[in-house]
Amino acid sequence: MSTPRFLTLPPGVRSTSIETTAGSFAALEALPVSGVPERWPALLVPGLTGSKEDFIAVLQTLAQSGRRVIAIDMRGQFETSGPDDPAAYTCAALGNDIDLLAQEISEGEPVHLVGHSFGGLVTREAVIDGRSKFASYTLMSSGPAAIVGPRERAGRAMLSELPELGMEQLWHNRMEPEALAAGVPDEIVSFLRKRLFSNSPTGMVTMTREVLSAPDRCGELTQVEVPLLVLYGEHDDGWPPSMQAEMALRLNADCVVVPGAVHSPAVEAPETTAAALIRFWNTAEARPLS
Repeated sequence: MSTPRFLTLPPGVRSTSIETTAGSFAALEALPVSGVPERWPALLVPGLTGSKEDFIAVLQTLAQSGRRVIAIDMRGQFETSGPDDPAAYTCAALGNDIDLLAQEISEGEPVHLVGHSFGGLVTREAVIDGRSKFASYTLMSSGPAAIVGPRERAGRAMLSELPELGMEQLWHNRMEPEALAAGVPDEIVSFLRKRLFSNSPTGMVTMTREVLSAPDRCGELTQVEVPLLVLYGEHDDGWPPSMQAEMALRLNADCVVVPGAVHSPAVEAPETTAAALIRFWNTAEARPLS
């Protein structure tokens, strides 16, 4: 569970929605101070229990590099509605949404794509299918296949509890105690509760099954001619850092380890994370497009 450090939108960041043929997606949009982007846009996709707010701390800095930056709620997450149909929440279905979003915000330009955690498993679908032109692709605290370790165990526990006990018990038995134990401020705890209860229960169950059963698609990613970055916290408790480092080698990707961060570098070390993304994006834009 990602915990945003603050919820007040910084200057230059606004709430909006992105309209696509698959529906409307709640988003946060950041623009340069001038209001005129001079570089290619970026699309940021959150993890399973996250939302667009997980990127608040980096949006202003990323936009100041001359870009329009969009963070979204995926289908069934927080302020983006979703149907009561499990088929709508597979990685393939959500990846199709990413294609549509990228095409909507691109305005004819390639898009820098970032997928955090489960968002990495979703976004790679769009990268592999080749329907959209991406300027670069960043896997942030994500992995080559199904999640392992403590978060795998938490996911399996959630699968066993959620259908029977519902969101209320999931919050009171697991998420609220974790937030309070971590010393999360009251206003953030209130936001986390509101976010959880806004999620589609069907979506939560299906996406959890997806993150627990995802196949390894690194071989397919290596066939895509797009600059790749693997970025993760040095203490990641999702996919182990060693697994992500090995994935970076397999993908021939750039690799950035964020000191002091755990599973949410954009929340835990925003300036370091934003600087790494900007550096990678600038380098990618300097390369000739294939």
